[in-house]
Amino acid sequence: MSDPQEPLVFYAVENRVATITLNRPARLNAFNDDMTREALAAMRRFDLDPDADVAVLCGNGRAFSSGADVQQRQLRPKEEMEKHGGPQARDANSQDLLINSVNWKPVICAAHGYVLGLALGLALECDLIVAEEGTKFQVTETPRGLSGAKYWALLNFRGGGSFATQVTLTGRFFTAEEAKAVNLIDAVAPKGQHIAAAQAMAATIAKNPPLGVRHAVQQRRWELKKVQQEAIRQVGMAKLHLSEDFRESARAFVEKRPAGPFKGR
Repeated sequence: MSDPQEPLVFYAVENRVATITLNRPARLNAFNDDMTREALAAMRRFDLDPDADVAVLCGNGRAFSSGADVQQRQLRPKEEMEKHGGPQARDANSQDLLINSVNWKPVICAAHGYVLGLALGLALECDLIVAEEGTKFQVTETPRGLSGAKYWALLNFRGGGSFATQVTLTGRFFTAEEAKAVNLIDAVAPKGQHIAAAQAMAATIAKNPPLGVRHAVQQRRWELKKVQQEAIRQVGMAKLHLSEDFRESARAFVEKRPAGPFKGR
C-alpha cells in the first residue's frame, strides 16, 4: 500500500529512458482526478526533459491499472456529468496524456496484472506495448453500459480486425498471449520482467538519432488522433454516461452485486 503522502505518479530518468510509474496500488492504480492530473504533469515533464528520449509507462503493485475510479468518476452526480461532458473533470482528462505533445517522444507501455477500460485505451495509445505473461485486458465499458466504440477504434488502429469486434462486443477478458497472437501488443515478458523488457526496448530506441524517431511518433500520433477524435465524437453524441443502464451497472460494481436487469434506457 502506498503512503498517502507519496506522489500518485513517480518520475525517474536513467540513461536517456524515463520511467513513469502509476502509484495508487491500493486501488489497483485506478484513475481518479488527482492521479490523472499527476500523470498529465509527468507526461509534460517527459516531453520537455532534455535528459529523456523514450519513456516506459508502468504501474506499481498488482496491476498496471484497473481503469477509471468508478466511485469517484462514474458515480458523479448527473449534474456534474453534464457539466464536465462525461465522467472526468475537465482538467483531468486521460485522453490528453499522449495526444498533446511538443517533442513527440515514444512511450512504451509496460503492462501487468490488469489493464482495464480507461487503462486499456491508454496502453493502446502508447507507441509500443510490452506485457507480462498472463496480463488480462478488458473493454469494461461494454458491461458497464458505456460505449466501447473508442476501444474498438483503437484496437483496429493496431490491426485488431475481427478480434477487436469480438472483445468489444462481449466485454470479455483477453490475455497478453491472445493479444500478441493477433499483433495487438509487441512482446510478452516472463513474470516480473515486463518493466526490464520495456526498458531494454527503450534503450535500443534511445541509441538512434532522436529527431527521426520523433518524426515517426508524430505521424503515428496524428493518425491516432484522427481515429480517436471521430470515435469520441460519436460517443459524446450518444451520452451513454447519462443512461439508467450505466448508473445501474456502476452502482452494482461498487456494491459488489450482479448488475441488472437492464432497460435499454
